[in-house]
Parts: sequence; C-alpha cells; structure tokens
Amino acid sequence: MEQTSAVTTATPIEELFRREGPRLWHTVLAFSGGRRDVADDAVAEAFARAIEQQGRVRRMEPWLYRVALNVAKRELKRRGREAPLDGVDLAGPDAEHPEPVRALRQLSPGQRTALYLHYQEDLPVKEVARLMATTPAVVKVHLSRGRKRLRELLGGDDDA
Repeated sequence: MEQTSAVTTATPIEELFRREGPRLWHTVLAFSGGRRDVADDAVAEAFARAIEQQGRVRRMEPWLYRVALNVAKRELKRRGREAPLDGVDLAGPDAEHPEPVRALRQLSPGQRTALYLHYQEDLPVKEVARLMATTPAVVKVHLSRGRKRLRELLGGDDDA
C-alpha cells in the first residue's frame, strides 16, 4: 500500500521570500534611514508584484530589489526628503552604538544601501551593484563617499 505525503512544496516565490525577504527588508530599512513602515510596505509591494510577474521576469532577485527600493524611494519622496528621523530605529531596539546609527541616517540612501549590503551582508561590490541595479563603479563611489562621510561624522582617523 502506497502512502501519500502531506508535505507540500513551496512555490518559487515562497522560496525566494524565505531566502531573500529578510535581507531585502533590512536593505530597504537601511535605505530608508530606519523607517520600518517604509521597509514593510516596500517589501510587501515588491513581492506582490513578483507574484503578478511570475514567469515573466528573467532574474527575479535583482528585480525584487529594484522594485522594493523604487517603492521606498517614491514613498520617501512623497513624505519629503527632510522628514524627521526622530524616533526612527535603524539598528533595532538593542542598538549598542547610537552614534554610528545617527551618522548612518545622515548618509544618502544609496550610500546607506551600499554600505549595508557590502559590510553587513558581506556581499561583493559586483553583487551589490546587481541588487541595486547599478554599476560596480557607482557602488564603489557610494562606499567611498559613505565611509568618508562616516569618518567625518564620527571623528574617525583620516588615514583609515
């Protein structure tokens, strides 16, 4: 007698969500300067669009990042670029180092995103560029300017 398995297989979108959802959310969180509501909405919208586009998008992972970052960018623009960041928590409730978190908020969204993906997610420049839908040269500029600005803001060593 043959038994049927109750195990269901996940769809490609579900697998992508499990694999990339948390990293995408944190990337949008960094991009938005710690606005959790923007990250929530942008990631949800990106995956909703991915479901609609399933089978039509050749490289879904970078497409998702592009959609989520564009949704976040539009939302931030709608709110106004200089919207106050008071009370916004970039590093989470357990932030041990509030000064670097405040300094990160003063970087451009592109710089924050590149720094997050490269240093926090440990991705090579080429992969960061792919996810940000830009070139490695642009990512290197974001990283260089972001590091320089952080040194200025944090009073770091100029020789670093």
